[in-house]
Amino acid sequence: MKIDIGINEKNREQIAEGLSRLLADSYTLYLKTHNYHWNVTGPMFSTLHNLFEQEYTELATAVDEIAERIRALGFPAPGSYKDFSRLSSISEETGEPPEAKEMIKRLVKAQEQVVKTAREAFPAAEEAHDEPTADLLTQRMQVHEKNAWMLRSMLD
Repeated sequence: MKIDIGINEKNREQIAEGLSRLLADSYTLYLKTHNYHWNVTGPMFSTLHNLFEQEYTELATAVDEIAERIRALGFPAPGSYKDFSRLSSISEETGEPPEAKEMIKRLVKAQEQVVKTAREAFPAAEEAHDEPTADLLTQRMQVHEKNAWMLRSMLD
C-alpha cells in the first residue's frame, strides 16, 4: 500500500538510511556497553556495573524506537550483525575486555559517535519537515551527549 504521510519516497528513503546508520551505531554501542557491564573489574566495579546497566537498558528501548521509525517511513529496519557491522561507525569489541578506565574511554568515543551519526541524519529530516524523526534524533543526541559527559567526568 502506498505511504502518504506528506514526505516523498526519495526523502523517506534518505531519512531511513540515516536512521539505519543510527540504529547500527546504537546497537553496537548497546553490545559494547553490555559486554563491559559483564566484564568490568576493579575498584569502580559496582559504580560502573550499575552505570553500564542503566545505559544498555536505555539503549534497548532506543533501538526499538529507531527501528520502528524506519518502518513507519516504509523501509525495512536492518536487523542482523552483518547489517550492523556494515552500517556502524563504532567498532565492535573483540578479545579480552580492557581495564575499567579504558572501557570508559572507549564508551565516551562511542557515545560521541552516536551523537555525530544522529547529527548527520538530522538535515534530511529537517529538510523534509519530518518532525517525528527530528524529535527522535534530538532526543538521542541529548541522551548520548549527557552519557558522554558523565563518563568523561569519571576520567578526571
